[in-house]
Order: sequence, then structure tokens, then C-alpha cells
Amino acid sequence: MTEQDHSTAADRSARERALDAYQSAGRRAASTLGEAPLLALAGGIAAGALIAALLPRTEAETRAVGPTARRVRKTASEAARAARDTGSQRLEELGLTREKGEDTIRSLFQGITDAVKASGQAAVDTARTRS
Repeated sequence: MTEQDHSTAADRSARERALDAYQSAGRRAASTLGEAPLLALAGGIAAGALIAALLPRTEAETRAVGPTARRVRKTASEAARAARDTGSQRLEELGLTREKGEDTIRSLFQGITDAVKASGQAAVDTARTRS
């Protein structure tokens, strides 16, 4: 067998394997589609989204999507601002202001510091009287 015969046989074998794989994949896809059409649909949507994410955006897409994207960003920003303002207003109505929160935290730390000092002093005093 010549080198060309080997190459032709290898090419034919590779083509046959590729054709078999393609046919097998087609049969499996048809079977899956028949058994679980929603799963196949979800897979198709996921594959499409992945391909769309990987492809660069065209100028036409940018022109078409740009205004919508700006409106969505503006709406989300306004919603976040409204939520923050409403939350702050409600906390103030309850008497929970930033200043009161800072005072409470300062008082809490002072209490913890005093408790630690008193505990340490008690330990020192106990150690001295036992010695």
C-alpha cells in the first residue's frame, strides 16, 4: 500500500467516523426532543444566549438596544434611590437616626471596655490576694 493509499484510507475513515458521529448526534437530538421538548428548548435557548454573548455587538444592535439599556439603568437607579430614601425616612420616624446609632455603638463599646477593665482588675486582685 502506498503512502497516498494510506492517506486516502485515513481520510475516508475520518470522514466515516465524522458522518457516523453526526448521524448519531442527530438521532439522540431527535430522541431527546421527543422525550423532553422543554429540556431541548431550554438547551437551545442557553446555546443561543451563549453564542450571542460571545459575538461582538453590531452597530445596529447598539442603536436598537442603547435607548432601552439607558432606560433600564435609569429606572433601576431611581428605584434604588427611592428605596434608600424611604428606608431612611422610616428609620427616622422610628427614632433611629445615624447620630443615635453612633451614640449607641459608642456607648456599647464603652460598656464593653469598662467590663473588660473590671474583669481584668478582678483577676489581678484575686491573683494578688491568693499569692
